[in-house]
Amino acid sequence: MLLLIDNYDSFTYNLVHYLGELGADVVVKRNDALGVNEAMAMAPEAILLSPGPCDPAQAGICLELTRAAAAAQVPLMGVCLGHQAIGEMFGGKVVRCHEIVHGKMGSMKHDGTGVFADLPSPFEATRYHSLIVERESLPDCLEVNAELEDGTIMGLRHKELPIHGVQFHPESIASEHGHKLLQNFLDIAGIKTKEVAA
Repeated sequence: MLLLIDNYDSFTYNLVHYLGELGADVVVKRNDALGVNEAMAMAPEAILLSPGPCDPAQAGICLELTRAAAAAQVPLMGVCLGHQAIGEMFGGKVVRCHEIVHGKMGSMKHDGTGVFADLPSPFEATRYHSLIVERESLPDCLEVNAELEDGTIMGLRHKELPIHGVQFHPESIASEHGHKLLQNFLDIAGIKTKEVAA
């Protein structure tokens, strides 16, 4: 079972739909509907933190759940706000982006590691955000594995734990390779998937 934490975002059910198409058994809980202990007691095979309209400090259990998942080595992926929560929980700073982007396409240049395995580089994906994880404050345990041409961080992975974040929206219909990226995360988590046409 994959536990998806909904940060009150309109994209959440796009993620649920994509993950369901890939064969994942998804349980959705709002970020303030349960505590961290309750979430971990559900024994999820993986956790996904959804996008959302706020910053990580306002995202319910996301920061503490990231800490608990790391301690238990439960695979975790964050999308947009979820990605920022990963960056902040491990000691990075979340700062205002030099431009607010709402539905803008970006060219994702990546190194083919983690959730980016077997994806072409670059590929186009949709961005909706005003905040980013600041590169200068990034802790040693996190590695940038995707970025824009200007160096803005678009993907992170933990160097030792199965924890991955993407700033863009793989679940947006305009994003390329969204199913494959999510399938890569399910593969990392050991969740059996089925092929979906790209």
